[in-house]
Amino acid sequence: MQPLAESLLALALMLAGAGAGTALRRALPDHHLDENAKDIVRLGAALVATITALVLGLLINSSYNSFEAQRTDVRQIAADVILLDTVLENYGTAARPTRLALRQAIAGLIDQVWHGQEPRDGAPPLGSASHALYNSISGLQAATPLQLTLKEQGLVTAIRLAQTRLALFEWSRARLPQPILYVVVFWLTALFVSFCLFTPLNPTSMVALLLVALCGAAALYLILDMQQPFTGLMRVSPVALEKALPALSG
Repeated sequence: MQPLAESLLALALMLAGAGAGTALRRALPDHHLDENAKDIVRLGAALVATITALVLGLLINSSYNSFEAQRTDVRQIAADVILLDTVLENYGTAARPTRLALRQAIAGLIDQVWHGQEPRDGAPPLGSASHALYNSISGLQAATPLQLTLKEQGLVTAIRLAQTRLALFEWSRARLPQPILYVVVFWLTALFVSFCLFTPLNPTSMVALLLVALCGAAALYLILDMQQPFTGLMRVSPVALEKALPALSG
């Protein structure tokens, strides 16, 4: 389920909780809604609200840190790609096929991570592209000490690039554990039940409940959307990779 759909479902559950609280207030006998019961419910609601706020804050912080880490990985990949292409360009014309393989590997990375699809025509699968790139660099025949140095630097950069790419690919499949989401939504729904258990609703209070529910759903949306940094609304842009390598001429 997409973050927006999950957030709207949470919003509906919170509002349903408010409706359930209103129905309970009307159905329960008066002695079940005395001052003692009101104190217990309010104290319990305060405890649940505090726990929920702490968990939501931790989840938002964790999701943001994860989002920033993946954005940093993309920048690192773009920097390594530019460095590797520069090294191969300085190596000479013998490295031209390797530079082409590098461009195919980046095209496959963008297709699989950002678009969740098979690489475009002419681009091999992601793992095969990385393997072919490494083999292509390894197969370069160094004729001068400079070429040998450039070849070694190219191999080091290619290995670092593959490591970062694998981490990025695994991050792209990571998701928030569903039990955490279910528990938080349950807490929020229980809070809305308590809001309406003792207080009759009027237009002002209904608008206030709606706004509070929207705020809770928005917090969940931020958490869920940042957990999908390559497909969500707040996604990590692939522009750095798309513009890292110009097309080879000639």
